[in-house]
Amino acid sequence: MSSKPHTHAQWSSRLAFTLAAVGSSVGLGNIWKFPYMTGESGGGAFVLVYLVCILLIGLPILMSEWLLGRLGQKNPISTMSNISARLKRSPAWVLIGVAGVLGAYLILSFYSVIGGWALAFIADAATGSFESLTADTAGSLFGGLLSNPATLLAWHSAFMLMVILVVAGGVAGGLERAAKILMPLLAVMLIMLVGYAATTDGFGEAAAWLLTPDFSKLDKDGVLAAMGHAFFTLSLGMGIMMAYGSYLSDDVNIGRTALIVVVLDTVIALLAGLAIFPVVFSNGLDAAAGPGLIFQTLPLAFGQMPGGEVFGVMFFVLLVFAAWTSGISLLEPIVEWLEEKTPMSRVASAWVAGIATWLLGIATILSFNVWSDVSPLGMFGKFEGMTVFDLLDYATSKLMLPLTGLATIVFVGWFMGRDEVRSQLNMSDSAFSLWSFVARYIAPIGVVVVFASSL
Repeated sequence: MSSKPHTHAQWSSRLAFTLAAVGSSVGLGNIWKFPYMTGESGGGAFVLVYLVCILLIGLPILMSEWLLGRLGQKNPISTMSNISARLKRSPAWVLIGVAGVLGAYLILSFYSVIGGWALAFIADAATGSFESLTADTAGSLFGGLLSNPATLLAWHSAFMLMVILVVAGGVAGGLERAAKILMPLLAVMLIMLVGYAATTDGFGEAAAWLLTPDFSKLDKDGVLAAMGHAFFTLSLGMGIMMAYGSYLSDDVNIGRTALIVVVLDTVIALLAGLAIFPVVFSNGLDAAAGPGLIFQTLPLAFGQMPGGEVFGVMFFVLLVFAAWTSGISLLEPIVEWLEEKTPMSRVASAWVAGIATWLLGIATILSFNVWSDVSPLGMFGKFEGMTVFDLLDYATSKLMLPLTGLATIVFVGWFMGRDEVRSQLNMSDSAFSLWSFVARYIAPIGVVVVFASSL
């Protein structure tokens, strides 16, 4: 596969880069996964452990991925190949880039299907389908969606088209423009939803439950879940942040910007909790409803509350915006690689990558209905009963992402020159010494613990 001359794009400003990075981080993990994981793990204690983990694990790996991307100025695969060759390190380090791009492709294939669910629920909320829902009919509404492959395919196709059209526009015309529009809109809608939730009877109870640590309700599984989510929420190990870092100019302070992204990502996750749980508590519903919290429990609440139709539409539009910004970032490293390594233009690369991802997504769609009894690796005891969707989720979130993140932080912490790393991070000696200790010891140990627990 031959490459072609390529002029590497750059973000127009630090604000544009920050918005794009926050957009990548703020996704279904914040609006969907974080609230239900908090609900399952007892509220405030889980939040506190999550905050510690995101600082000690997520932040140093995020900074490392941006650092490598800025040094390499190419797609993640070429970046790791070039840097490891320049440092006379093993060519096997290129697998960091390969795993990142492959992981982004696999994740987007099923992430798009879930994004399609959110699109479908906007339509349901707008047409009054939530009115007079009962616990049984709420489950039936979601179950009916999953059981219909044609409907799932239509929404999956719509979501992927939204992603492709943005990424085809390039860095300035696509990624930046989307981030500058979608992220402020997302923030405004989320604040409006929290404002509405503040008028419900359950707001005080929900806020206390979410923000007051009760460690008696936090077990080992909750701690491990907090560690794992701290890693996942920042889009680490997927080639995304390395790709975004490749468009980064030398005058951007990586550490300061990473801290801003971490803070904003966490604030949005907490605001999502403050928007969701008052509604749950006000309607006497179960905060520990798990993955069904968004697509079964909340529609039930929306159907019973005053103004629930408007609130429901706004919530699922918010969910789509969050999924959209993350979907855009997941497609980017694949498109960057195709654009740089083939004769294809940016537009053609976006369509080829998008269609390939869309095709794999069909397997996820079928795993909820026609192939629901198909377990491709069922002959191996550990994977018995796992559908295609289950396997894709397990292979990426439990194996590929932790291993890629671990390899990234080990490479930067142990195999790159300290002077070059310190120069890229632009830190004082004392700050760099602290960062280096965390990056070389704390973060790798944390990732190993998460990885070992998943096995």
